Order: sequence, then structure tokens, then C-alpha cells
Amino acid sequence: MSIAVGLQLLGGLGLFLFGIAKMAEGLQNAAGDRLRRILELFTSRPIIAILTGALATMIIQSSSSTTVMVVGFVNAGLMNLTQAVGTIMGANIGTTITAQIVAFQITDFALPLIGVGAILNFLSRRKTVQNVGLSILGFGMLFFGMGIMSDSIAPLKEYESFINMLVKFGQNPLLGVLVGALFTLIIQSSSATTSVAIALSLQGLIDLPSGIALTLGANIGTCITALLASFGTNVTAKRAAVAHVLFNFFGAVIFLILFKPFTYVVTHTGTTVARQLANAHTIFNVTNTIVLFPFINQFVAFIERIVPGEDFGPGSKPQFLDRNILNTPAALIAATNETLRMCDISLTMLQNSFRAFITGDQELMEDVLAKEETINKLEREIVSYLTAAADNPWTTKQHQKITGLLHSAHDVERVADLSTNIVELAQARIKHHVSLSDKAVEELETMFAKVESIYSRAIEVLRTEQIQAAENLIAEDDEVDRMDKQFRESHINRLNEGKCHPEAGVLYLDVISTLERVADHGTNLAEAVTGALIAAKNE
Repeated sequence: MSIAVGLQLLGGLGLFLFGIAKMAEGLQNAAGDRLRRILELFTSRPIIAILTGALATMIIQSSSSTTVMVVGFVNAGLMNLTQAVGTIMGANIGTTITAQIVAFQITDFALPLIGVGAILNFLSRRKTVQNVGLSILGFGMLFFGMGIMSDSIAPLKEYESFINMLVKFGQNPLLGVLVGALFTLIIQSSSATTSVAIALSLQGLIDLPSGIALTLGANIGTCITALLASFGTNVTAKRAAVAHVLFNFFGAVIFLILFKPFTYVVTHTGTTVARQLANAHTIFNVTNTIVLFPFINQFVAFIERIVPGEDFGPGSKPQFLDRNILNTPAALIAATNETLRMCDISLTMLQNSFRAFITGDQELMEDVLAKEETINKLEREIVSYLTAAADNPWTTKQHQKITGLLHSAHDVERVADLSTNIVELAQARIKHHVSLSDKAVEELETMFAKVESIYSRAIEVLRTEQIQAAENLIAEDDEVDRMDKQFRESHINRLNEGKCHPEAGVLYLDVISTLERVADHGTNLAEAVTGALIAAKNE
């Protein structure tokens, strides 16, 4: 009997989850890019973000889908963390509509809805009608699965041990929260967990306190989807996912502390346990939002502290390129500041890539690769900004400044590319277990110290525009060339004497060559300041 009950319950749950997925798919397809555009545009203020998140989730019937989209938008730089937190708050409110619908117990309409939805989806040739039909079909399957779950657990009334276990959820709410979180984590749907709790209540298997405990746990477990979506994203996107977890977790803790008064309040919101559970789910998410909303800026600051790191990656936006000052001399200052920001990031990349090559540190490698996305985006934005600014009636000196910045942005981007090349060499070294002699490491360290000095001082020259310092730096380029030649000859001698493995020799020479090219780009930065590069281009 227990196996049959379990299989029937599993089948009903499967239909329920499949129904939710198809309903969400149909509604998302029907809404199309409009929904994504709404999320992107109407989240500028926290209160608007909450309302938008709630509306979007009500439409697609999936807070997980909304939060995944939010993580994606943050990673793409379309939302900041405050907007994301507000939208997630709204999504938590919007998802409660599923429990409210389920609590109406309209399972008798399941098959008619499936029939109507199937006809629209399979027989219509219009895409919009097909999507509407798919959402209706999913809606019907949701209720059909709900009915199967409710019927399957009816025999469990006779199992005293099962009933006693459920009673413990009410006596020990923390246990119920843990079970609800675990169940939701597995099936990745808080609506399903809440609906199972409602199904249990319809059969009289759980009381209100036990159901509330399961529902609180469901709100914690549902965060796993956003966490999974944040893997491989930038720091801000990861912060958005963590914000979702902590928002629901802190809320659950507060409501656990106030469990008895909360349960008492909920008992007065409906005549059945099913309706009371649906209302408890709504009250929890609405109250949680109302309590935290006045402190949203402090909450965001807290998230930024516990998830440290620089905001690099594809979502990192320019910080200084204000289009409102594009027709004023201030535009050149803005472009200079953004280029200097690029320089600082590229210098960190150079330092980390070399240390990764020497030590094999994987975190340093990942850091360099993440920053490369930012450098590429910033170069495109700077070039676009300066190209638009170039149409203004600038003086000859200002035009020269624009040209110099364009060249500098390109040189900095090339340094970033060369840093990723060093990371690739580091990865090859690890993969093939290549070791370097102490002498080779010493020579690499010596050359890197010189190149790092040149590049960091080139950035300072670009920052201060000191002509004499720029000219002195340009003169040092020959010194790097001599060092490159000297170390190559030294390494070839070691190879001939059998003191170095040929595979290590290839990696060594590649790093030497890459560092020499970095020094060249540092020299180019200095030449852009002196105007020598522009003069050479015009000859």
C-alpha cells in the first residue's frame, strides 16, 4: 500500500510540476520580449521594482523564472543590485498567487482546461493562440496533478506513524522548515511544496502549524534556482542570488520566532486549513517585503560586504562616460578617467597572470579571464564615446587628445589580451606538468619586474601627462629588448646543455615574448602623451 501511495503521489507531483512548467512556458512565450523589457525598464526605483517583479511573476507563475532573469540582467549590466533586490522581493509576492489559486479546490475543472488548452495549442496555426493554449493546458495539468496528489495521500490517514511525523512539524516548526526547504531544494518549486502542504491539509493529515512550517521552508528552498543561475556570473549577479537567499532566510527566522502569534493571526484569515495556508504564504512574503523595504539600501550594503570582490565581468559598466556632457570639454576628462580605469584593471590582470604562471593559482587565472570581459566592453564603450565626441569643434590639442585616448584604449586592451595569453600558458603548464628551472624562474621574475615597472609608470604618465617622465620611459624600451635577447640566448644554452626540458623552453620563450610586447604597449601609452605616436601616424 505504501509503495502504491508513493508512486501515485510521485505521479501527481510530476504532473503538477509539468503543468507549472508548461503554463510558465506558454505565458512567457506569449509575453515574449515585452516581459523582459518591462523588467529591464520598470525597475529604476525600488518600489517600482517590487511591483514589476510581482506583476511579472503573476504573469509567468514562476518566481524562479523571474529571479533567474534578474540574475541574468544583473550579469549583463542591465540592473544594479538595488533594482535586483526590489524585483526579487516582488517575485516572492507574485509567486503566492499559485497557492491562492490551488486553495480554491477547482480540480473539477482540470480536464476541461486540459481539453481546451490542447485544442488551442495543437490545432491553431497562430503562435500567440498556441502559447495561450499551452498555458491553459499547463494550468489544467497543474490542477489534475493536484487532484491526484490529494487522492493519493488519502489512505495515509490510516498510518499512525506518518500522522505522528507530520504532527511533529507543528510541535517542532524548525523540523518542518528543514523538511520543506529540503523538499523544495530537490524539486525546485516552492509552489509545489506549498501545494503538497495544501493537499495534505485537504485530507486532514496536517494541521495549520505543520503546514506553515513546511511553507516557510519552501521559501528558503526555492532560492536554490537563483544560486545555480549565478554560477559563472560576475560578483553583482552572485550578490543578487545571495540576497534572495538571505531575504527569505531572515524572514523565515523572524516568523519562526513569532510562530505562535503568526499562526493565531492566520487562523482568522480563512475557514479551511487550505485557505489559511495559502494566506500564510502570502502574508509571509508581503510582510517580509514591508519590513525589509525601508532598509533596502542597508541590506544591499550588507550583501556587498559579505560577498566581497570587484565588479568585473560582462556586466561591468563604464563609470565615467556620461552622454549628457558629450558636447563639452568635460567629455575628454570623462574618457580619460574611464581609460585610466581600464589601465588599472589591465595592470592587475598582468600581475595576476604572471603570478598564476609561476604558482599555478587557479583563482588568479579565473580573475584574469573575468576581467578580460570588462576590458573588452570598456574599450568598445570608450571608442564609441570618443567617436561621437569627435564631431564637436575641438581645438587641435583636444583632437590630439581624443586620438591619443583612442590609441591608448587599444593598447590597454592588447595588454589585457596578452595577460590572458599568459594565463593560457599557465593552464598549459599545469595540464602537461611542466616544471621550470630555478634559473628560468629567476630570469622571468627579473624581466617581469622591469615590464611591470614600465607599464605601471606608463599608466601614471597617462594620468599626470608629465612629458619628461614619458620621454624617459620611452627610452627604456631598448633595455627590455636587450633583456629579451639576453634571456633567450641564456635559455637556448640551457636547452643545448640538457638543463631544461624542451616543452618548458617553449613556455618560457612564449612568456618572454609576451612580456616584451606588454612593454611595447606601455611605451605606446607614453608616446600618446608626448604626441610622438600621432606625429608618426601623420608622416
